[in-house]
Amino acid sequence: MKPIREQTIVITGASSGIGLATARLAAEKGARVVLSSRNEPELQRIAQEIRSRGGQAIAVAADVANEQEVRRIADAAIEAFGGFDTWFNNAGVGMYGASLEIPIADQRRLFDVNFWGEVYGMRAAVEHLRRRGGTLVNMGSVEAERAVPLHGAYAASKHALKAYTDAVRMELEKEGAPVAVVLIEPASIDTPFPAHSRSYLGREPDLPPPVFAPEVVARAVLHAAEHPQRTVLVGGSGAAFAAAERFAPRVTDKYMERTMFEQQQKDRPPSSGDALFEPPAREGEIRGHNREGIHERSAYTWAEQRGMSMPLAMAAAAAVGGFLAFRSKRQAGAARAGTTARWRGSEAPAGPARPVEAPADLWRGGVH
Repeated sequence: MKPIREQTIVITGASSGIGLATARLAAEKGARVVLSSRNEPELQRIAQEIRSRGGQAIAVAADVANEQEVRRIADAAIEAFGGFDTWFNNAGVGMYGASLEIPIADQRRLFDVNFWGEVYGMRAAVEHLRRRGGTLVNMGSVEAERAVPLHGAYAASKHALKAYTDAVRMELEKEGAPVAVVLIEPASIDTPFPAHSRSYLGREPDLPPPVFAPEVVARAVLHAAEHPQRTVLVGGSGAAFAAAERFAPRVTDKYMERTMFEQQQKDRPPSSGDALFEPPAREGEIRGHNREGIHERSAYTWAEQRGMSMPLAMAAAAAVGGFLAFRSKRQAGAARAGTTARWRGSEAPAGPARPVEAPADLWRGGVH
């Protein structure tokens, strides 16, 4: 793949958060950038900002839920720069609430953006990249590996996207197309995403810790544009999520039932003007607000993108498995002690063993 400084990169959802962080970093490295979102005034301002610093950028307003508008992004990139080398499907929306109570129309809209929007982007991108060669980068989530409560529709859209991305990758490889397909799966990232999400909770949504800086994802995306990989987990907590789901799904259920409901809600009313159907009232920001303890780097992701992630992934899996084995042994011992007590005529029979809990530090900052 070409160095970033020689690439033209298309970025959807470029007016805030990870998309904006990626656009600025790519432009700083010399790439020509094609910025897209629904917010044309903000896009034009960002493009002008990049040009004023010596970069090359154009803005194309589009709603990714509309396939014709997505194709217009590709056409604009070809007209302005002769084509593109990397297409980053980043646009997405969120919602928080009890999955069976959220209106179906809202859940369909989320799928129109998060799933079908990326499918439309893949179709437009591959049509061009089949001839030119390059990289297709899809924005997934660790929730494609493990769903969390109050986020059912969002997690489902990312599960669906992962399956579709994996299928397309195999089909393109089979035909010999010169297109690399990369799935980025971030953990919690400090962007305006919670404030832009529709909330049915009565409170503003929040992100469970540990939380990583958007620039960590931006660096991972640009690294993938030069050195494609199949899947990139951003943040070591993502590896812990995947390990917990594989080795102890029911334990992880119980842990999340105890922790994730409160961790995903702030003690204040939800923000007005979510991004589900219209652009949010406030854009142009990369980071969220009033958050401490942000991880500016991820040692796990750095190692993963350099072929050294397996030992770290195995360590995460071992941590989960070792903890569960330890708790299981303790519970077995407690059960035997309780039985012995009853045999000895104890007036207070031993109570049931406590439910096994997943190791909290895997989510609270222990795996980076």
